[in-house]
Amino acid sequence: MMATTAAAPVTTAPVAHIQVRRRWTQHGMLFVAPFLVIYAAFLVWPTVLGLRMSLSSVNIAGGNNEFVGFANYAEAFADPRMWHSLWNTVVFTVLSTIPLVLLGLGFALLVHNLRFLQWLWRLSFFGPFLLPSAVVAVLWLQMIYPPEYGLLNGTLGTDVLWLGNPSVAMWSMVLTTVWWTVGFNFLLYLAALQSIPQHLYDAAAIDGATAWTKLRSITLPLLGRTTGLIVILQLLASLKVFDQIYLMTNGGPEEATRPIIEYAYEVGFSGYRIGYASAITYILFVLIVIVSLGQLRLLRKREEALS
Repeated sequence: MMATTAAAPVTTAPVAHIQVRRRWTQHGMLFVAPFLVIYAAFLVWPTVLGLRMSLSSVNIAGGNNEFVGFANYAEAFADPRMWHSLWNTVVFTVLSTIPLVLLGLGFALLVHNLRFLQWLWRLSFFGPFLLPSAVVAVLWLQMIYPPEYGLLNGTLGTDVLWLGNPSVAMWSMVLTTVWWTVGFNFLLYLAALQSIPQHLYDAAAIDGATAWTKLRSITLPLLGRTTGLIVILQLLASLKVFDQIYLMTNGGPEEATRPIIEYAYEVGFSGYRIGYASAITYILFVLIVIVSLGQLRLLRKREEALS
């Protein structure tokens, strides 16, 4: 007699698992749908609309709205005022990013190692970051920078026109920005420092490591990712600078502090050339993307080298 082989039972577990995952996906999409709608309405669509306007001759004062292709971009690349504004933006970014990162780290190390009144030091360093840009501008315009009675000239015993001299105006804006925004970097560094396990320092102390050795061999390497994040965020924020410069110098004196966003604002809302202004902003957008991708690539290579 021939032996009969029983058919293997068909399991429904994989099918049930797929159905559960599909149901969870549907529920998840319902939860994120409001955010996606808002994201598309206020970010994706304006981005597409701005790109479309940068390829046209749209003018808010009227006139023909015609497709001009890359004519606006060609005009921007040949515009010396655009290049000067872009150079001011790059200079401001370099001058502000370095102290904002180093001071944020230094303040965080100081507060982390203090054993008394930590709440007061945290408030002192982070407090200015909570101020609106208009308040910061009025504070520095009325109390710090006035040549006759300003706090800065009174302390240094000088009579410098901090916002009226083209050679020092950019440095003055950097000083104001560092005072105003360093608290954010300080807070990120402080949170990262508090997440470092204490036993690493205890083991290093047993081996006779000095405070400098602990900082160089433990603290700074473990803060690498936080430093990378802070550098990226700071570069993006500095490249998009506008508020404090517009309120305090309006791009002067002699256009020495005018960033590219302010130039785009002037072209679009004073010169009424929205198409040309959109092209300028997209040039800045491409620059920001290049800087961000370059920084991420450097961070990835660094992590691969350390791993």
